[in-house]
Amino acid sequence: MSSTLTDTNSTTNQKTDKHKSRRRIAREFVLQGIYQWRVAGGTANFIEQQLRESEEFKHVDEKHFANLLQGVLKDVEGLERCIQPCLDRPLNELSPVEFAILLLSTFELMHYLEIPYRAIINEAIELARTYGGSDGYKYVNGVLDKLAIQLRAVEIAAPRMSRNQV
Repeated sequence: MSSTLTDTNSTTNQKTDKHKSRRRIAREFVLQGIYQWRVAGGTANFIEQQLRESEEFKHVDEKHFANLLQGVLKDVEGLERCIQPCLDRPLNELSPVEFAILLLSTFELMHYLEIPYRAIINEAIELARTYGGSDGYKYVNGVLDKLAIQLRAVEIAAPRMSRNQV
């Protein structure tokens, strides 16, 4: 995963990297950190320190990065309990990339109510397209749509209510 992120950032996507937001880059680093934790283990603090040593880290929204990484890794069990009912298989059968994206996005849906749920889902889809398997983004999208209905019911219902009131 580390080399994938580095290769993508340093060569093939130099033009598109200039257009990535600091939060998008933060999410990429968080994805890398969760992936590392899932595959190799380690503490949140150790993983965070390693990621901060990257040359590309200077482009990151550091506060968002730290809050996401620390928050996700502190509450993996709670996030897994929230995600599992929306899956068609056990969480441990997901690819490490899909697993990491779902943890990250579920945490954002739960704790970052100021970010529209559609923006969170779109970011997750982009991460899955870039780093996941060929159709992993479709799976991630389906799972997050189900989670958004549960976690952001008021936000999802708001546009419908305003259309009905007009």
